[in-house]
Amino acid sequence: MRRRGCGTAAPSILRVPQGGRRVEMARNAHESCGAVAMPCGMAASEEEPEAPSERLDVARGLENVPVSAWPPGTEPEPFQYTPDHVAGPGTDVDPTQITFPGCICLKTPCLPGTCSCLRHGENYDDNSCLIDIGSEGKCAKPVFECNVLCQCSDHCRNRVVQQGLQFQLQVFKTDKKGWGLRTLEFIPKGRFVCEYAGEVLGYSEVQRRIQLQTIQDPNYIIAIREHVYNGQVIETFVDPSCIGNIGRFLNHSCEPNLLMIPVRIDSMVPKLALFAAKDILPEEELSYDYSGRFLNLMDSEDKERLDHGKIRKCCYCGAKSCAAFLPYDSSLYCPLEKPNIS
Repeated sequence: MRRRGCGTAAPSILRVPQGGRRVEMARNAHESCGAVAMPCGMAASEEEPEAPSERLDVARGLENVPVSAWPPGTEPEPFQYTPDHVAGPGTDVDPTQITFPGCICLKTPCLPGTCSCLRHGENYDDNSCLIDIGSEGKCAKPVFECNVLCQCSDHCRNRVVQQGLQFQLQVFKTDKKGWGLRTLEFIPKGRFVCEYAGEVLGYSEVQRRIQLQTIQDPNYIIAIREHVYNGQVIETFVDPSCIGNIGRFLNHSCEPNLLMIPVRIDSMVPKLALFAAKDILPEEELSYDYSGRFLNLMDSEDKERLDHGKIRKCCYCGAKSCAAFLPYDSSLYCPLEKPNIS
């Protein structure tokens, strides 16, 4: 997952058996979402969170539940809210276009072996929790949900991410890095929390936007590279800086409580879905590892991407295993020849 401003994330490397895939996610570390000029960090405000109110909804009524802001009377700098991906400059795919066929599970529940959407096994349990959230396997299993063309019910167990926001979340000012995102209620391990949604960009547009940035500018661009077993690489770039959702307010942690999983529903453009990696308590800040290495050790390919000559930005996540510096990967910030990627 790539973010910039205070550094860049190193990609995760997941080993893939046949039929699986490894996923690289790199996002440059950044000053907090919301473009508040404060140093990077993860420390949360000492003030008590404000109960949700109708005075301000950061999501502008576009989510199932309103998203409040703290402290009262403040709000992030304006941006265009979208709960879903939108097509941006340079992309040759429309994330809203329906390209997947639907299953024919009209009278029977969607189950592996009979449902075409569950060729890789079940994705969620009866409590809508991601089944493999605690797996220590070395490959990320592809996740496909039933889509708009499927004949199954809207209450099908394989429809989770598409149901949208289900928990009360709050955008708040942290002590050391501007805006962050926290939950106001308990979130069980494995539950879907939110998406990281924004403009889906082409590679050349990503390069253009990055080259215009300075080290002080926040960067929200995230790069997802899925390595399929046959050598094919599927690449997706998303930028929520001007058009995006509440995922843009998520901060980095070396011991995150969220895990990002590419989830496909209607098309090959994946939803960047964030699931609870453990039980999350009320008022706890939500975070994920910008390097994308959750439950995944760094290997030699990761190390080759790290730019040790750069001045590293301090990490203030406060975790016992804190690396002291935010992840950094310069691969998108150099005029490299674009690889042969599908």
